[in-house]
Amino acid sequence: MTLAIFLGSLILLMTLGMPIAFALLLTGVALMFHLDFFDAQLVAQNLLSGADNFPLMAVPFFILAGELMNAGGISKRIISLAVSLVGHINGGLGYVAIGASVLLASLSGSAIADTAALATLLIPMMRDNGYPVPRSAGLIASGGIIAPIIPPSMSFIIFGVATNTSISKLFMAGIVPGILMGIALVSVWMVLARKMNVTPQPKKDWSERRGALVDSLWALMLPIIIIGGLRGGLFTPTEAAVVAAVYSLLVSLFVYREVKFNQLLKLLVDAAQTTSTVMFLVAGALVSSYMVTLADLPTQLTDTLAPLMDDPRVLMAAIMLLLLAVGTVMDLTPTILVMAPVLMPLALKAGIDGTYFGVMFVLVGTLGLIHPPVCTVLNVVCGVAKISLESATKGIWPFLLTYIALISLFVVFPGIITAPMAWFS
Repeated sequence: MTLAIFLGSLILLMTLGMPIAFALLLTGVALMFHLDFFDAQLVAQNLLSGADNFPLMAVPFFILAGELMNAGGISKRIISLAVSLVGHINGGLGYVAIGASVLLASLSGSAIADTAALATLLIPMMRDNGYPVPRSAGLIASGGIIAPIIPPSMSFIIFGVATNTSISKLFMAGIVPGILMGIALVSVWMVLARKMNVTPQPKKDWSERRGALVDSLWALMLPIIIIGGLRGGLFTPTEAAVVAAVYSLLVSLFVYREVKFNQLLKLLVDAAQTTSTVMFLVAGALVSSYMVTLADLPTQLTDTLAPLMDDPRVLMAAIMLLLLAVGTVMDLTPTILVMAPVLMPLALKAGIDGTYFGVMFVLVGTLGLIHPPVCTVLNVVCGVAKISLESATKGIWPFLLTYIALISLFVVFPGIITAPMAWFS
């Protein structure tokens, strides 16, 4: 009955169009009334403690870093480097999109920011050179969701806070799966590009390529600094976010000089608005999460899935299918905040590594960003490309199915994630 009230309240409020942060808050209140435990002071305390969390300080700094990267020309130079290297081969702009997606993922950790930057620069080029726009949009959206997997990742930060999992380990564990996502996209695009009659970009000579590489060196140094600092124990993920923001600010202002001092206020306001949305979402989720724990919903779910507990792989497959279904109606961050605290105890009890589970959870959750009806990232590309969601959905299916196959591989062979994770950590 408690589980039905929790899910029923949440789904009803979302169906009525209520913002997800308020829906989570009121779902927690509904559980309080059901348990005859309502206390307004407790609601306020959980709201405050939800946002008052040291690891969450990384969120505003990574968001600010993303704003500075896009405004300061850092993202543009990454794309220019990729164009100079592979733009001339058959289907080259598709490989540019994939390579730039992986590189940008290691800079900002925001799927929407990376996708918007890629789509704005590449969609017009791909359209002018004869690439099918729906397929191009599908590829760019699919590349955009690599951002929550390769560090630095805001989704891993939120997952770590929600489940008390090491954020540094999540960061390190995401490197190999993120790279494999890029390789999977390359494999599919190689097949699709053979059937396209497109105009390749002019081949750049080595001096032009060298110039593009030199021009992008400041941008390429950022992931080396972040990952190297985390791997070497020089700073925590929160401190890495500060380093990323300060580095992006200095490069944008004094190296590339594409951001002026009079533009900083607008960039800070934009970052603050995005941060406030995320932080209130986390705060509202903690109210419902507290009541979920108090109502002992994880134990009820464990009892329901007890027949699967003896086989971790079968249990993982069942959880991944559940998350795929949830992703059709809920964005990634709410999915983490609602489902992760419930499912993590179940995974740990079945003997599944918590960091591996976190990577898989976020990986499956990202698919909801590119398949209808929520598909936040795909909608961003549709807006830039000026095409319908229906057209973009047709273009994304080969990449979506490839990701599902890759996730299935990770379920069957968890060592693909856990073995490199042990080395990086």
